[in-house]
Amino acid sequence: MTKHRAAYDSGGYGTHPTGRAAACALTIALLAAATMCAARAGDGPVVAAELKAIGTVDTRFQSYNIEMVEVTGGRFWKPYPRTARTFDQRDRYSARPPIDLTNARLRLLAAALSPAYLRVSGTWANATFLADPPGKPPPGFNSVLSHDQWRGVVEFARAVDAEIVTSFAISPGSRDADGVWKPDQAQQLIDTTRALGGRIAAAEFMNEPTLAATNGAPAGYDATAYGRDFKIFRDWVRREAPETLILGPGSVGDAPSPSGAGITTRDLLAASGSGVDRFSYHHYNTISPRCGGHDDPAQALSEGWLARTDATRATYQALRDTFEPGKPIWLTETADAACGGNRWDRTFLDTFRYLDQLGRLAKAGVQVVMHNTLAASDYGLLDEATFRPRPSYWAALLWRRLMGPIVLDARRAASPDLHLYAHCHPTMAGAVSLLAINTSRRASRPLTLSASAERYALHAARLQGTVVQLNDKTLALTADGRLPRLDAHAAPAGAIRLAPATITFLVFPNAANPACSPRR
Repeated sequence: MTKHRAAYDSGGYGTHPTGRAAACALTIALLAAATMCAARAGDGPVVAAELKAIGTVDTRFQSYNIEMVEVTGGRFWKPYPRTARTFDQRDRYSARPPIDLTNARLRLLAAALSPAYLRVSGTWANATFLADPPGKPPPGFNSVLSHDQWRGVVEFARAVDAEIVTSFAISPGSRDADGVWKPDQAQQLIDTTRALGGRIAAAEFMNEPTLAATNGAPAGYDATAYGRDFKIFRDWVRREAPETLILGPGSVGDAPSPSGAGITTRDLLAASGSGVDRFSYHHYNTISPRCGGHDDPAQALSEGWLARTDATRATYQALRDTFEPGKPIWLTETADAACGGNRWDRTFLDTFRYLDQLGRLAKAGVQVVMHNTLAASDYGLLDEATFRPRPSYWAALLWRRLMGPIVLDARRAASPDLHLYAHCHPTMAGAVSLLAINTSRRASRPLTLSASAERYALHAARLQGTVVQLNDKTLALTADGRLPRLDAHAAPAGAIRLAPATITFLVFPNAANPACSPRR
């Protein structure tokens, strides 16, 4: 349009009326096309003061898992070799000692993400026996959780301001002679937690009942058996631990997902009847090559890849609406890829999915999102050997500091590969935070601000690298092991450009948005 406008203004179309008419017609057509495109795509300035509230999320919205096998020690998903191009599926586990929950760095970095929920569960929890003193697991169990190890969980949660979420053993050892589930082990865990001065804020009956056949349940376990056992569990919690929220069913596999479910969630819910306080589910975009999946980093920024979060959420939301209408939804286990994560989950490339997923789910009303894991295998926010932050940890830290529980309706961006999410700032009254994710690998994207803002831009020289920069400064712990300052750059009102494959938080401290101001 600029070229045509310049030609017209300089007489390039001549002085003949036909030339002027043609120029005018072309100019009007171009202006009309631009106006239609802007209207269709929602182009225009971001007016932070006028963004409307569309919901709220839990103050512990961004949360995480520490798998039960991390607490007890055992065989968990072996991290990928850093140089090998192939992976032997027969060598997908590695033995590891119990995680050191007293580690100062681990506590520092976890506390920086608080308040949060700490979920201690996973497949291994389905067959874990609580014992003091610890020893070999009795028949019907695969591992042992000592009282000292659980004390470590309770003390860690207290130190980092996290509320404990868990699930219970459902393996053959937890059942009577008729195969009916007994709450003995669950009662011991509740009693031990109370004796240590802690509490279990919420609990699922078992981990992923849709995959019961491979997750430690007795042979032939089906929806009818689950319904019977869940009713026992529900009545026991209401009687013995009324302060604990009942989560369920904690399913995976009903939507486009890593693997087909052995039992459908619909059948589980029909058999168990109503009775959860929060409707929970799990989601992974795929499974890692450890379990036969195929990781393709070329798709990591595509809409098809990122929208898998929406597809799974919609499936479980429909089931919630049918069987537990009105119950809040929690995503209690998620990451890019099940079975320890993809090769690139430890890099900046997965940061886009991490933040985009939080934005999508908050906008859809999901109340809590628990990332798997905090510090184990390739999908950990922290390196499991050093507890040093990975790129997604820095993104999680910025989300915690900048995106509060009040969710706003950010307009659709002009480009489909520019994703916008807005929340009230968690601590500044009236302030608005906007998350802008440019998933284009080659093109920068424009954004017009109606007011000045503070800009926090994340980028990396290599998308599949582990070094990330904030406003051109490399993020790393300080020499004495502390978190660095996360300083903003000024973004004046007007047009700005978002570089390719970057993530930008924009904070409007003077927005005076009514939805973000405390009511008097």
